[in-house]
Amino acid sequence: MERAKAAAAQAWAPYSRYPVGAALRAGGRIFTGCNVENASYGLTACAERVAAWSAVAAGARDFGELAVFVPGEVAAPPCGACLQVLAEFAAADLPVRVSCPGGKRLDTTLRALLTAPFALRR
Repeated sequence: MERAKAAAAQAWAPYSRYPVGAALRAGGRIFTGCNVENASYGLTACAERVAAWSAVAAGARDFGELAVFVPGEVAAPPCGACLQVLAEFAAADLPVRVSCPGGKRLDTTLRALLTAPFALRR
């Protein structure tokens, strides 16, 4: 979670003012990501996807655990797009842990957050 919190400090979030950081354990390493917004909102990348893409770019395919740090008082889970990307490389029981400065935590799994992932193969 400390790595996720540190990643949030690197976020580019001038539009939402909602800096998010993620730390993904994969292949025995930890990959971090932060949200990177764009004036064309559809081109914005969430922290969770940045971490996942960094892992894949480094050759890691077996995702083991995700930590996310979000601002505010609510430990908001990853969005559906991020969950679907995670489902491509993680087992359904992937631990997903979300924390926020308000002290609230959410400890759950990918399966609980994404009950019916899209899959072309399995």
